[in-house]
Amino acid sequence: MSPRKTKQTAYTLDDYEAIHKALAQAYTEVQAPIMDLIAAQTHDPYRILVGTILSARTKDQTTAAALERLFPVAPDMEALGKLTVAELEKLIFPVGFYHTKAAHLAELPRAVAERFGGVIPHTVEELVELPGVGRKTANLVVSLAFNLPAICVDTHVHRINNRLGIVKTKTPLETEMALRKCLPQHLWSAWNMVFVSFGQTRCRPIGPKCAGCPIAQYCKEVRK
Repeated sequence: MSPRKTKQTAYTLDDYEAIHKALAQAYTEVQAPIMDLIAAQTHDPYRILVGTILSARTKDQTTAAALERLFPVAPDMEALGKLTVAELEKLIFPVGFYHTKAAHLAELPRAVAERFGGVIPHTVEELVELPGVGRKTANLVVSLAFNLPAICVDTHVHRINNRLGIVKTKTPLETEMALRKCLPQHLWSAWNMVFVSFGQTRCRPIGPKCAGCPIAQYCKEVRK
């Protein structure tokens, strides 16, 4: 397929491939985000769904420790349904918003049973019907648990793709929709993985490490 320009940017398909390749190489040199590590160990939709819910606005080390306490007690949806909110709070503390997340986890087994016959769904539209699941979480579950094309847009993906000039959007939802239009589908799932790592280690909101950046040639901020 020949390179094409999008209405949104002057980036071509070759540019997207080059950016992904450069960031994927950088990704191998740092510790992977917690959900990528979980996905490498298991594609169990239950574990990935619960892990993704807990990881929101929480450092990876804190999420990992919480999951190490939770999964031995609640290895599956049935066991999770037997825990009280208070028990869940104790197990997952100190993840961010642990009171709310514990309440969502307590509701999750009933919601899955009543709405989807006890089977975790594999589409974004269905997953967002579950307690504590937004589009970011849903896309990540679709990608990591079911190996289906999905673009998970978190704060890193939203911020950096705007910083690069790939998109010009105001919200993560707008970013997701814009990326769906311009990115080749085979890069969708990996886009979040490499940009989260990049955002955590180099392209930070304040004081990004631009010197030696592997994709500096593509960045509109650097060109300024």
